[in-house]
Amino acid sequence: MSLRRGAAFSAVLCRMRRYGLAMNADLLLALLGFTFATLATPGPNNMMLLASGVNFGLRRTVPHILGVCAGHAFLVFMVSMGLSGLFHAVPQAIIILKVLSVAYMLWLAWKIAHAAAPRPGQAGGKPFSFLQAAAFQWVNPKAWAMAMGAVSAYAGEGGLVAVLTISAVFAAVNLPSVSAWVILGEALRHWLQVPARLRAFNGTMAALLVASLVPVLRI
Repeated sequence: MSLRRGAAFSAVLCRMRRYGLAMNADLLLALLGFTFATLATPGPNNMMLLASGVNFGLRRTVPHILGVCAGHAFLVFMVSMGLSGLFHAVPQAIIILKVLSVAYMLWLAWKIAHAAAPRPGQAGGKPFSFLQAAAFQWVNPKAWAMAMGAVSAYAGEGGLVAVLTISAVFAAVNLPSVSAWVILGEALRHWLQVPARLRAFNGTMAALLVASLVPVLRI
C-alpha cells in the first residue's frame, strides 16, 4: 500500500512539474546557492546592518532585519509578477530608479558618516524601523539586480508556485545572512567605544555603502 501511495505521489508531482506547478530539487538547490551568494556578500543592506549593529546593537536592529527580509521578498514577488516589464515598456523608468537610488544612498552615507556615540544623557540616533527597511528595498539597486536575476533564471514557466517559492527562499536565506552582519557589528561595539575609532568605522561604512553602488547600478 505504501508503495502505491509513493508511486501516486510521484505521479502527481510529475504532473505538477509538467504544468509548471512545482520546482524540482536541482533547481531549488541552485536557487538556494544563488540567494546565499548574493545575500550574504557585502552590499547596501549588509553595510547598513553592520553599522546598525555597531551603533545600536542586535536587539534594536531587529525591526531593520525583519524589514529587509520582508521588503526584499515582496520586491522579488512583484518582479516575478511582471513589474520588471515596466523597464522594457518605459526605459526611462530605470534611469529614474538609478537617480533616486544614488540620491538616497548618498544621503544615508552622509548620515552614517556623521553618526557618533551618544553623549551621557542623550538618546542618540535611531535605527531603521521595519517599514523604513522594507521601503528601502525599492531604491536598493542590488535588491533589484538580485530579484530580476533570480526571476529570469529560476522562475521560468513555473507559475504562481514558483513565484512564491522564490520569494520564500529569499526571505528564509536573508534572515540568517543579514543577522550575521548585525551580530558582527555588535561584537565590534566594545572595541569601537573609543570615539575616534567609531568615527573611522562609520566613515569607512559610508564609503563602502557608496562603493557598493558602482557594480549594481549597471542593471
